[in-house]
Amino acid sequence: MRILNADELKLEKEQIINAIIEGAVFIYPTDTIYGLGCTAQFLDSVKKIRNLKGRATNPFSVIAPSIEWIRENCIVTKEAEEWLDRLPGPYTLILKLKNKKCVAKNVNPGLDTLGVRIPNHWFKNIVAEAEIPVVTTSVNKSGEDYMTSLEDLDVGTKEKVDFILYEGKKEGKPSKIISLAGKLRISER
Repeated sequence: MRILNADELKLEKEQIINAIIEGAVFIYPTDTIYGLGCTAQFLDSVKKIRNLKGRATNPFSVIAPSIEWIRENCIVTKEAEEWLDRLPGPYTLILKLKNKKCVAKNVNPGLDTLGVRIPNHWFKNIVAEAEIPVVTTSVNKSGEDYMTSLEDLDVGTKEKVDFILYEGKKEGKPSKIISLAGKLRISER
């Protein structure tokens, strides 16, 4: 497991993007808090995150590679379009899917909806270059405090990720969930 800062990432960007595309499990910064992620298209990678989180079935959200990707894979109503205009930003939009095969089935087990976001942070550019959706969930075991710095990163999680993109202590809070797909129960991202 390696810890890379933004300058090191710039030097190794192509290798990091390839690692993400190939299924790496990693920690990354956003405009809110640190996220635990992987490509949202590989069952095995998503399963690793579920095991790290101790979260068997609750849905995960994704960082979308682009607004166009959201429009291609989700039903975008007039109200949803207004929220898309606010992206990038600290929002997770819950939308009905029109293409259920855009993510692995264990990202949102049994649901016809998907949480999507585009953070107002440089990491969104990595996802855009990879051209794939990336699982986004807080770095913590289910029910525990989320990671704001390396000091509060669970040792077991640290040992099981492929790399960490680190930029210092985060003072944010998780993104705001906006349900645009009817009544949903969302507990934790």
